[in-house]
Amino acid sequence: MNAAHLPPGPSSPRAAQTLRWLADGPRYLRDCRARYGDVFTLDLLPYAVAGPGAGTRWTPWVFLANPEHIKQVFRADPATVLTGETNMFLRGVVGERSILVLDEPMHMAERRLLHPPLHGDRVAGYRDLIADVTRARIRHWPVGRPFAVWPHMRAITLEVIVRAIFGITEAAEVARWQNLLGRLLDGMTGARFLAVHGLHAMVTGGRAGDLGESAPARRLLRPVDDAIFTEIAARRSAPGGGGDILSALMREERTDQQLRDELITLLIAGHESTSTMLAWAFERLLRHPDQLARLRAQPDEDAAEAYADAVVKETLRLRPVLPIVLRKLAAPMTLGEHQLPAGAWLAPCAYLVQRDPAVHADPERFRPERFLGTAPKAHEWTPFGGGVRRCLGANFAQLEMRVVLRTVLDQVELRPAGPAAERTRRRFITYAPSRGGRVVLAGPR
Repeated sequence: MNAAHLPPGPSSPRAAQTLRWLADGPRYLRDCRARYGDVFTLDLLPYAVAGPGAGTRWTPWVFLANPEHIKQVFRADPATVLTGETNMFLRGVVGERSILVLDEPMHMAERRLLHPPLHGDRVAGYRDLIADVTRARIRHWPVGRPFAVWPHMRAITLEVIVRAIFGITEAAEVARWQNLLGRLLDGMTGARFLAVHGLHAMVTGGRAGDLGESAPARRLLRPVDDAIFTEIAARRSAPGGGGDILSALMREERTDQQLRDELITLLIAGHESTSTMLAWAFERLLRHPDQLARLRAQPDEDAAEAYADAVVKETLRLRPVLPIVLRKLAAPMTLGEHQLPAGAWLAPCAYLVQRDPAVHADPERFRPERFLGTAPKAHEWTPFGGGVRRCLGANFAQLEMRVVLRTVLDQVELRPAGPAAERTRRRFITYAPSRGGRVVLAGPR
């Protein structure tokens, strides 16, 4: 691809752009928006690479911060705006049949199969499970001394997703799954592992190294895969009609490998981002006592749920865990004055559009009230992506956030561990609170 055909962006070397992106992505995005406008190009190493078979050809990313451009991309024919290839670095982890790496028509077929247990009454049915897990976990939180809330949110979301998927209730079995998944995620998001992965991508001429292809990755994956296949075999030998997600998936004809790919995708995606979203929700809400008091003072269940939903939406507006999503053009596209060629990678940027004063009034202020009685427009609030590739677990994640927030705040008194807001810190592809959302538990309510 000829970079001259792409929108303007920094002219500094790839390595310099990458260092700025890694060191302080939010500030770099704001600076580029101020200098180049709402469409700009970054050339990042080793992330901005073409797909399989591209050799050493680099594909910079075109960032989009105009809601109308984002709407056009999300509403485009999914056969011409692809997502699967941009996620190929995950293929060795989530598998060939994961919804994350499929494009049309296989993506939509898989999505239809996964949709029922993650929407409607099925999702609402997890409310009691989430509340029960949260209350049990709170009992082990330290009292009177600062601690990071993120690991505790991760423990809650891990237990919830394991119990929701497998229907497990035994504490020892839940703990076993938590340990397996925790080791996998900590290993694959650790600085050492990612440094080796980045070095591999550079040595191989810019090809996006698959996170699951190395020997260390296979060692981390093997115990999880073994456990998943063992569970699938047990279900096949003693079929039954349980209410868990695996039972629902097994009602359709699927191979063991297809089930494995679906399950590991749900296990990983179903809790990691949500735990970070929850850490941000506590970090923001506890530093805004008026909003905290308003959440607690709602007169009835419906009002409390509506305000909790507004807190969740405002948290995800100000602190999107995934600042961008990626799409690859399979055909040329015109966005405003820009003629983008086939092969271009587009990065609709939630971080920028959700902080645009032309889109959200007083955008730097934490004000959940902006979402009371009104739903955000899909192309102006995009923490879960959009279009046919919108995160399949978005409803589950938002329910979990509302229930955990309300349960914790009903049970205990929390305060921030310090007055200063926490900065964002990169954790693999997500943005997390720099100190893990440090709080102090003053005691029970």
